[in-house]
Formats: sequence, structure tokens, C-alpha cells
Amino acid sequence: MEVAGDGSRWAKGSASNTDPQGNCVELARSGVRVLVRSSRNPGERLAFPGSAWASFLERIRPIV
Repeated sequence: MEVAGDGSRWAKGSASNTDPQGNCVELARSGVRVLVRSSRNPGERLAFPGSAWASFLERIRPIV
């Protein structure tokens, strides 16, 4: 698990184990934010308020 400059620990999605190239979405918590990045381009990331990320997960859980 990689540690970002702000001390956040990046975790890869479980689906990355099935991709031979290791391409996946990675997540990290940074204070009250959730950071999201692509393993293909780890230098760019999106930041979401924790409450917005929780709402997103609630909406997609029935789908996945």
C-alpha cells in the first residue's frame, strides 16, 4: 500500500487482482475527504467530501 505525501494510504480495488495489467481505481482517506485516482495515472486525483462518497456508495450498492 502506497502512502501519499499527506500520509494517506492508497488501497486498490479488489477487481485489480483480475486485471493482468493491474489497472484499477485506488482510494485513500485524507481527513474528512476521500481521494480517488487511477492506477494508470496516479499523479491526478479527485477529492470528495466523505459524506458525498458515502452517498455515492449507498446509491451504487444495489447495482454491484
